[in-house]
Amino acid sequence: MPDFKYKMVLIIRTDLKMSKGKIAAQAGHAAVSAAEEAKKSRPKWWKKWIEEGQCKIAVKARSEKELLELERRAEEMKLPSALISDRGLTELMPGTITCLGIGPAPSSMVDKITGELELF
Repeated sequence: MPDFKYKMVLIIRTDLKMSKGKIAAQAGHAAVSAAEEAKKSRPKWWKKWIEEGQCKIAVKARSEKELLELERRAEEMKLPSALISDRGLTELMPGTITCLGIGPAPSSMVDKITGELELF
């Protein structure tokens, strides 16, 4: 496996029991939103991530509380991130927090927050 210097981690809540399609859509929202944030706030990181092939890793969060704590830690480290809330048009109530995208950022920094989480 290549040694990526930059990556994005998508953290998905497993307690919501979302369908596979819903998970894919929410993860897509997180990926695009986090990338857009990085492009604005950390353009050099974003460019390096693009050049490396846009590494994305999906991991599990057990609750909204866990997701919010991860977001707080990302903000504390000044990493690009995007917290996703559902519009409530299909499976979930409006405003349900579903996932979080962190990065693109240096892998070593992202790992300090997400490195112990279980792969999705």
